[in-house]
Amino acid sequence: MRILIVTAGSRGDVAPFTGLGLRLQQAGHQVALAAHQRFAALVHECGLEHRVLPGDPVELVRARTAAPSPQAARSVFAAFLDELGDGVLAAAAAGTDLVLTAFGPAPVSRLVAEGLGIPSVGVYLAPGVPTREFPPPGPPVTAHPSPADNLAAGRELLARTGSLYADVLRRLRARLGLPRAAEAPAPPDDWPICHGFSPAVVPRPADWPASVHVTGYWWPAAPPRWRPPDHLLDFLQAGPPPVFVGFGSMTPGHDRLHEIVAAAVARAGVRAVVQSGWAGLGPVGDDVLLVGDLPHEWLFPRVAAVVHHAGAGTTGAGLRAGVPAVPVPVLVDQPFWADRLHRLGVAPPPLPLDELTADTLADALRACLDEPTCRDRATALASRIRAEDGAAAVVPIVTRLERGQRT
Repeated sequence: MRILIVTAGSRGDVAPFTGLGLRLQQAGHQVALAAHQRFAALVHECGLEHRVLPGDPVELVRARTAAPSPQAARSVFAAFLDELGDGVLAAAAAGTDLVLTAFGPAPVSRLVAEGLGIPSVGVYLAPGVPTREFPPPGPPVTAHPSPADNLAAGRELLARTGSLYADVLRRLRARLGLPRAAEAPAPPDDWPICHGFSPAVVPRPADWPASVHVTGYWWPAAPPRWRPPDHLLDFLQAGPPPVFVGFGSMTPGHDRLHEIVAAAVARAGVRAVVQSGWAGLGPVGDDVLLVGDLPHEWLFPRVAAVVHHAGAGTTGAGLRAGVPAVPVPVLVDQPFWADRLHRLGVAPPPLPLDELTADTLADALRACLDEPTCRDRATALASRIRAEDGAAAVVPIVTRLERGQRT
């Protein structure tokens, strides 16, 4: 069967699907991964076909950040979604029997699959189905919501997502010859969705439909030609395990972030490997090594703790490595994962980026390094996570769809 995986966003939104795609390919399927052009090499190096989605997520975030007004920012995003809709349609029309879609592009992917008469499946990296058991990913909840509040918030999130896509979906319906719809409908209860995180991290809610699964993490496929650079190996061997600091796809919005990181590392008395990321971090110091993109699954087991923005992919990599975390969330699902890390006992309370100071970061680093229970819990949780095979759990679901059976 020809399978198309559709995802959009940063590297963390793409890398887990390389592992899932490779496992499906090993099961005998032909797999293509639709993602932005900047990730073409990553996809190809993992042995998968790449189909281009238009737009650049880095430029999108920068343009929205620089927009002079909320209305201008919405216009930038609307143009991005228009291009995305065209790209998903072109990628699927290139030859596909089944569409697997990440949460972000799901409204477009489901509609395209419907228009082409092929099945689709949600493949989500964060909880994407309303539940009474916890609030949906999004801004942190300060009060103590009731189960009814949690369910209502989850439904509201789906409604807001549908409204963002309303215009592009209307145009796609016309192109595909589908009847008009007053609004973007929520996925039906029997639409299959697989969540690529561990039930040890987020247990499957009892009120989710039977078609919704929590499979375990989908780990990125390791590019076969990657080798750690000599200067990184030398730094790791030159002293005690450093901490890792990186904020992934977060672009500059905190003018003093370089200074905060450098000062916090010095005050905490630690060595640090700092990933520049989209924010272009560049703190300097004798005990600081600046690096670019590299596989977290290789580096994280070699560090003492990880300071990160709590994106789904980075959160999973840190948990798999069994190291404590200092979560510094910014937006979207990051506050959800940051709160989850703290509740699991593997991280101190989250430090939202817009409230970050050198003192709070240094204190959080010392807290997770000096408290043995934090590392002990991280080690125990990692052993459970490593025993799971999330990608393998998706294969029989796809097989049942191939045979025309319900999931």
